[in-house]
Amino acid sequence: MTFLTGWNRFLVRAAEGITIAAMAVIAVVIPYEVLGRYLLDETPAWAGEAATYSLVWLTMMGGAAGLKKGYQVSLDMAVRKLPAGISRWVRAAAYLFLVLFFLVMTGYGFGQAWVNLRQISPALGIPMALPYLALPAGFAVMFFITLEEWALARSGPEGRPPC
Repeated sequence: MTFLTGWNRFLVRAAEGITIAAMAVIAVVIPYEVLGRYLLDETPAWAGEAATYSLVWLTMMGGAAGLKKGYQVSLDMAVRKLPAGISRWVRAAAYLFLVLFFLVMTGYGFGQAWVNLRQISPALGIPMALPYLALPAGFAVMFFITLEEWALARSGPEGRPPC
């Protein structure tokens, strides 16, 4: 459990760093694109792609970091109204579903990145696998966070609810 906690701390810090970097790219590129379009009469071709791909990474990494902080939608009130035995089973089923979902989405995301490995983006000239890698990276972080939360919920009386 200590290893998983340390690993998740590293993953969440990395996700937060990527989120900040992606926000910085968007904050610089979008105004540059607007200025280029309206003041210089020249729109940089790469700006739209850079902003879009940054938004994809921002979304996945921000979602993963937010999951660790508990910023997800939750049905905690409904689960707390259930009897203790049923509530425990509902929570366990929710954690199991989430762990399996994140695992499947991580695998599917890697498959999509692999398929797009040789495709090159038209404006930036980078492999399309790079934007596609945001999906398995984000879902993998979410998988490890949920795994840790599940272990914590099993060891304690309450734990944070997954649903």
